[in-house]
Amino acid sequence: RLAAGGFVSASGGRPGAMFSWMGKDGRRKKEPELFQTVSEGLRRLYAQKLLPLEETYRFHDFHSPALEEADFDNKPMVLLVGQYSTGKTTFIRHLIEHDFPGMRIGPEPTTDSFIAVMHGDQDGVVPGNALVVDPKKPFRKLNAFGNAFLNRFNCAQLPNPVLESISIIDTPGILSGEKQRISRGYDFAAVLEWFAERVDRIILLFDAHKLDISDEFSEVIKAMKNHEDKIRVVLNKADQIHTQQLMRVYGALMWSLGKIINTPEVIRVYIGSFWSEPLLISENRKLFELEEQDLFQDLQNLPRNAALRKLNDLVKRARLVRVHAYIMSYLKKEMPSVFRKETKKKQLIARLGEIFRNIQLEHHISPGDFPECEKMQEQLRVHDFTKFPALKPKMMEELDHMLTFDVAKLMPLVRQEEKEMPEQMVHGGAFDGSSNGPFIEGVIDGIFEAGEDDEWVVTKDKPKYDEIFYNLSPTDGKINGVKAKNWMITTKLPNSVLGKIWKLSDVDKDGMLDDEEFALASHLIEVKLDGHGLPSELPGYLVPPSKRRQVGSAD
Repeated sequence: RLAAGGFVSASGGRPGAMFSWMGKDGRRKKEPELFQTVSEGLRRLYAQKLLPLEETYRFHDFHSPALEEADFDNKPMVLLVGQYSTGKTTFIRHLIEHDFPGMRIGPEPTTDSFIAVMHGDQDGVVPGNALVVDPKKPFRKLNAFGNAFLNRFNCAQLPNPVLESISIIDTPGILSGEKQRISRGYDFAAVLEWFAERVDRIILLFDAHKLDISDEFSEVIKAMKNHEDKIRVVLNKADQIHTQQLMRVYGALMWSLGKIINTPEVIRVYIGSFWSEPLLISENRKLFELEEQDLFQDLQNLPRNAALRKLNDLVKRARLVRVHAYIMSYLKKEMPSVFRKETKKKQLIARLGEIFRNIQLEHHISPGDFPECEKMQEQLRVHDFTKFPALKPKMMEELDHMLTFDVAKLMPLVRQEEKEMPEQMVHGGAFDGSSNGPFIEGVIDGIFEAGEDDEWVVTKDKPKYDEIFYNLSPTDGKINGVKAKNWMITTKLPNSVLGKIWKLSDVDKDGMLDDEEFALASHLIEVKLDGHGLPSELPGYLVPPSKRRQVGSAD
């Protein structure tokens, strides 16, 4: 039930239940707790009902570290995972259309660190050891992985409109062979599992020419098995092969993934070439356009769905905590008080699968809520079962009440927050044709060197462009968007780049191009094909002569 002012009560009609530490008078006077935001509600429920149970049953020793304040308030995060040279760093550059500090791109394994690409007032790099002591960043619990990891972890900050809405995590390229796994110095799969639990989207990148899934990559994917709902697959560099080969590659990829990701649903695979260079083989251009649109729409909806994702993850965590508490208390109950403790411990570990089934039947718990048996057996070997706490019914009741009532009462607030947000929250970079990102290079090799009063730089090539323009059969001296697009895509530049050129060239914003605007578009296409950048906004000296007064009066 929504309380007055659109806030939500978390007490479920039992105002005193959450405040048993108060005096009787305090309990009588205490009003039901009201939450202004979903994040605040989840943070309070976690601190008051879930965290005490986690600490009592040593949940953090077996599973995931405690959640921090920043985990409830941080922006949506996207985790990129893939083997080396599959285009992870290039993918980030394509999204934000800007180089970020510490970025290295090459055919060899270049990214050897975890890089959190986040918004900042100015360009800079924050090293891992400084990052894990910043309470405003959601990375404090990564200090458990030690210096070997922290020396390979940093945060690249830069002012970028895309990063105002989401953060992106770049990861080291996954290599094959035992040597690389050993030489890392930290548990690579465990680190990725930590990130997987906290991010909103996991993107697995594959190169159309390298579909083999190494042992380490397979181990990483299996570590994310409880987060299949977050996983999306990108088949990158698909413009380098013809249609028939692409169909075979796609089939081989689905077959390989099917052996590792054991879900009845077919995992979503996006096919394309995610960078701003011309397509090498353009026969599948339409497919790539549609796939890119779908992927971008999925990413643009992340901020809108962030509250629901956090609620879903907290419920998932709470169910695991409940199962963990039952397991710990069961093992405690089975231990002898004096003799043969070590023998009994070995017996209990050996029959842990049977214990899981007994708990499942006794407490009516789904088998999907239980942790991986083999991993749990390995962890239990170093613990003293006699120190595990007995079952605490009151705490378990509080947890059940949270799952049954308190979380349900946050759902109306989730829907309310979603309605108040715009349809697409992520703007800028490749998401927005009007922004330029790396094209802010602007003045390069004299391409745009001119003054507002100088001759229009396009004039000398206009006769060449006019010939193309009039061959397109203009109507009333203009060509529409369809004719312009059909000609512009012959350049094989990606749609995101052509979209920017169109918006720069359609000076009068009438959805059509006259001969001068078409000449401008052609000039900008040649500039891009020559490897130069595009301006973020059309400079005065590039504005067609007949439009300069119109643009000036609009300004």
